[in-house]
Amino acid sequence: MEMTENEVDKFIQPIRKTDLIYQIEDNPPFKEAVFAGLQHLLAIFIAIITPPLIISQALNFTVETTGFLVSMALLASGISTFIQCRKFGPVGCGLLCIQGTSFSFIGALTASFAAKGDMGEAAILAAIFGVCIAASPVEMIVSRLLKYTKKIITPLVSGIVVTMIGLSLIKVAIISCGGGFNAMSVEGARSFGSMQNLGLAALVLVSILVLNSIRNKYIRMSSIIIGIIIGYVTAYFMGWIDFSKMGAIGVITIPQPFKYGLGFDLSAFIAVALIYFITSIEAYGDITANSMIGGEPIEGPKFMKRVQGGVLADGINSALAGVLNSFPNSIFAQNNGLIQLTGVASRRVGYYIAAFLVILSAFPFVGGIFSIMPEPVLGGATLLMFGTVAASGVRIIASQDIDRKAILVLAVSFACGLGVELVPNILSQMPATISGIFSSGITTGGVVAIIANVVIRIKE
Repeated sequence: MEMTENEVDKFIQPIRKTDLIYQIEDNPPFKEAVFAGLQHLLAIFIAIITPPLIISQALNFTVETTGFLVSMALLASGISTFIQCRKFGPVGCGLLCIQGTSFSFIGALTASFAAKGDMGEAAILAAIFGVCIAASPVEMIVSRLLKYTKKIITPLVSGIVVTMIGLSLIKVAIISCGGGFNAMSVEGARSFGSMQNLGLAALVLVSILVLNSIRNKYIRMSSIIIGIIIGYVTAYFMGWIDFSKMGAIGVITIPQPFKYGLGFDLSAFIAVALIYFITSIEAYGDITANSMIGGEPIEGPKFMKRVQGGVLADGINSALAGVLNSFPNSIFAQNNGLIQLTGVASRRVGYYIAAFLVILSAFPFVGGIFSIMPEPVLGGATLLMFGTVAASGVRIIASQDIDRKAILVLAVSFACGLGVELVPNILSQMPATISGIFSSGITTGGVVAIIANVVIRIKE
């Protein structure tokens, strides 16, 4: 006797094994929710503010404009996270999914507008936000079509994407452990890969591992934040933290929707629209990993409804970000690793995270405390978290029947995705728009996985 998909969901859910302290629908006590929320905040803060900083530097924006864009990125991320976790009708996945400024759009936006400095700062920003808003419906449309693409975006494909996300992020974490890109141009104790940098990162990593292995749930939940505090304090006594930089940070930021107006650029629109499509695939993979970690189904109608709501929210939140003078948002993969490490998957923790982000957007000097944190401190923590993201992708792949055709899909996807990550210059002769889009191993690996899945046809 065969079971329907709904019956399969009902059967699988109660027996799915997890070691979570709090499940998705649990309501943790205030103190524990705040602890968990702060750890997520520490994991995402730098990631949220980095894209506006990179874009501002590439397009030569003023300090005032850069500061405003950073604050708006935090505000947009806070509102988007609340929508994603709270779920409003069909919008949102109802999981502890944190949204933040996406790194995927940096290359396309900077390549499209780097040579248009004569337009003026306000005109460039108007065009950027206009393009981001105009292209956001791509993700909304994809969300409605997901249920018709089961043979294209299979669990194997999403597993490949999740694994590529984790592996790509590990590269970012390793660079932070070595001291970051800025350390590559200095000498002495703070040079890239120095014993001091690696030692500081190792101190944080080992501290988190030790604390996370302790049975006490409070210590386990706070392992990330305690590990970062240990590294932060150690860096202070090493003389690596300069609080005098806080003097240049403003006191308060007031949101101004459509501050720069709206413009449009066709070439940028095409590139951004394609990235929105790729982002929807990444979101699919992130929600799959989040569901697996949270003990939820990763197949069937319940899962598909979550994915559709999450991808729809991704598109709507990116449009909202454009209204608030921020860049497109996407679900952050690193928080999936944090859920696994802390054992807290309650979506209600997302409400606290959203509140923290909104508060930080109003008081930029608070965020400055995190921005002066030495990179090895954050690198030591994110290295472990990003590793667990990759491990989650491997678990999704391992849950499938791996036959000869599946091996071929895995081989070509990882070969192309990791190839671009390891040798980025392979695309140096391509047009700037193409190289900007496919310079990411996540994008390349994801696109190749989809195409290979269709061409090779895993199912006989």
